[in-house]
Amino acid sequence: MEPADRRRVVERHLEETVTAEELEELLAERDDPSVYIGYAPTGEMHIGHYTTIRKLVDFQRAGLSVTVLIADLHAYLDDEKTPWDLLDARSRYYQRTIETMVEATGGDPRAIRFERGSDFELEPPYTMDLYRLVGETTTRRAQRAGSEVVRQRDDPRLGGLLYTLMQSLDVAALDVDIAYGGIDQRGIYMLARETLPTLGYDKPICLFAPLLSGLEGGKMSASEAGSSVRLTDDRDAIVDKLNDAYCPAGSTEDNGILEYLKYLVFPTLMDRGQAFVIERPAEYGGDVVYEDYESLEVDFINEDLHPQDLKNAAAAAIAELIAPIRERTFEDPDVLEAAYPEQYG
Repeated sequence: MEPADRRRVVERHLEETVTAEELEELLAERDDPSVYIGYAPTGEMHIGHYTTIRKLVDFQRAGLSVTVLIADLHAYLDDEKTPWDLLDARSRYYQRTIETMVEATGGDPRAIRFERGSDFELEPPYTMDLYRLVGETTTRRAQRAGSEVVRQRDDPRLGGLLYTLMQSLDVAALDVDIAYGGIDQRGIYMLARETLPTLGYDKPICLFAPLLSGLEGGKMSASEAGSSVRLTDDRDAIVDKLNDAYCPAGSTEDNGILEYLKYLVFPTLMDRGQAFVIERPAEYGGDVVYEDYESLEVDFINEDLHPQDLKNAAAAAIAELIAPIRERTFEDPDVLEAAYPEQYG
């Protein structure tokens, strides 16, 4: 694949690249640059995770070496979102589910390097570098960098400040060229670009994914069951959630259904050489076939596509994508039960 084609695949459906010039230079010079994404194993995985995992398949196709960090210590440091005694169980659930998502969207999970934070974050040289960052970074700077990621309190815990510094340092510890994450992580990775050179490391190129809107409008919330599709939802649950979803005619703002289609359904269908089909009765115009998302959005904005028809087709497509992940999860329910004993135990 030519450098220009690699860059197109790497950057499609991103919110921002920091910087585009650095990425272009890297792809021109290196056959196998490396990229990583980190997940703190907290709440149950949902469709928001799936959209970022699908992007890893793009990276593989562009010849990038992919690392996934299961950031177990971060899950505890962020206001104890995961209790200490559940870190191992949730880490196993996250890795298993991520592998399933990668495979379901056409990638190779065996080619991904998985790392746990606790395997390298507790020993030198990581700890020595961390102490240096602790000594050189102000409380205000660390809080500001993590304000969109770490749970905020009037009286913040020290764990949230360490979280931010550790995520910055993880890039260097994993020895990767590119850091990938949601746009909410921008502050942390800008801190990494600022501080890592002072420790003798290169500043990372940063790729940021957009954050999906919730089905109820506004930002997606993992703690609100109706805000997103979970990977354990069956077809009936998905249909119910999308039927109740915020989807005003002609409006794309805060429209989670359109975003699901743009960032997950259409890229997956295009990779498979398939189109998106909306089935409608003949009196309402009959079936309509979309080869790309942009055409669908135009019809929706022009109100040539009714929200209910969109919801019905989107629910069917999403249910089909999630089905193999749900099936794999419940093949070994002990993994899920151990990770979330209150819900599934």
